[in-house]
Amino acid sequence: MSYLKDYIVKNEPKMLEDLFSLLRIPSISAKPEHKADMTACANRWAELLLEAGADEAVVMPSKGNPIVFAQKIVDPAAKTVLVYAHYDVMPAEPLDLWKSQPFEPEVRDGKIWARGADDDKGQGFIQLKAFEYLVKEGTLKNNVKFIIEGEEEIGSPSLEAFCEEHKELLSADVILVSDTSMLGADLPSLTTGLRGLAYWEIEVTGPNRDLHSGHFGGAVANPINVLCGMLSKVVDEDGRITVPGFYDKVEEVPAEEREMIKHIPFDENKYKAAIDVDALAGEKGYSTLERNSCRPAFDICGIWGGYTGEGSKTVLPSKAFAKVSCRLVPHQQHEEISKLFVEYINGVAPKSVRVKVTPMHGGEGYVCPISLPAYKAAEAGFEAAFGSKPLAVRRGGSIPIISTFEKVLGMKTVLMGFGLESDAIHSPNENFSLDIFKKGIEAVVIFHEEFANM
Repeated sequence: MSYLKDYIVKNEPKMLEDLFSLLRIPSISAKPEHKADMTACANRWAELLLEAGADEAVVMPSKGNPIVFAQKIVDPAAKTVLVYAHYDVMPAEPLDLWKSQPFEPEVRDGKIWARGADDDKGQGFIQLKAFEYLVKEGTLKNNVKFIIEGEEEIGSPSLEAFCEEHKELLSADVILVSDTSMLGADLPSLTTGLRGLAYWEIEVTGPNRDLHSGHFGGAVANPINVLCGMLSKVVDEDGRITVPGFYDKVEEVPAEEREMIKHIPFDENKYKAAIDVDALAGEKGYSTLERNSCRPAFDICGIWGGYTGEGSKTVLPSKAFAKVSCRLVPHQQHEEISKLFVEYINGVAPKSVRVKVTPMHGGEGYVCPISLPAYKAAEAGFEAAFGSKPLAVRRGGSIPIISTFEKVLGMKTVLMGFGLESDAIHSPNENFSLDIFKKGIEAVVIFHEEFANM
């Protein structure tokens, strides 16, 4: 282990140089104007994988952004690990809240600052550098494949078809992903479950043009008022979602798991202070850690319409819009929930407006058995790198493709993530601890060594 630490310290400048070459590319999948950046980032990943020791690394077409595939086959009879990561990132706005340029990475206060520093270029890069170490030292005993996509942040719409088409190419014993978080820098944890996701855009149309609110206010339905009214009905006073049939397939958290969650170190006051809120909210009868990991949730992700410029304008707008989402739990199918939600919103819409609900991306939840050999290997990796056995926790985020992997490729996924809540993913000033970055490389190296010998 000491040799591995020395290797990382010695090669840190080159590691950061390579990572920064990825972070400088604004590979924002949500914005069509960054199409060329998507290809550039995929090509750069392929170059780095070849430099790291892959037998081959190719940029392959998909229905959307290109997908990078690479592999190193040390022995056809050996176990194979398929590493998944994504090279696309969230938009960086609002830009004025960044303390440094989002696509000009820098190290400051012991952290890497840039969009994608954690999610997922930094974490994916941990996998690359662990692989590189094992190849260079001649200690890689299992085969390794990489699949790196460019559409995770928009729901991976092209990846399922790609997996269906290339099942044999992607065949492996387990999938390894670093795209989740730990409970804390001194509290390592492994993610054993993820929530699913359903997402919609709602458009409410009233009059055929914006109207003078003095002449028409009180006589014509205001689309923004109506939209707010409809959305306010989706969650009741007890924090439960009111869509009929929504909870039909929700799996109740088993008593033994609820007991385990109670023993997870968690300071609610620190949690509130970190996000600067005076009180928490959510479904009645469940703790904060249950609400944000094991229970469904509904959120309005964005809402707009009318006049929002400087000063005032007395206008009754023609249209109002919202983007909304539900976090789902295992057994809830996102297509079914999407249909129920569309029916519900159309059902509560008054005749004074026209409503259009457009389903967007979604995916299922996922649970990883802690008895899985690869999970045990990940446990050993964390314990070696961080000095203590990781806690097994469910997390509230969604990686829709994980359940698709199980369905299409027939493999379980181990979620070996190294992020922290303070990393501000999807927000201004995204960052990633340099210390955790290096410990992550150590942990993944041990994972491969342990898994190969199981």
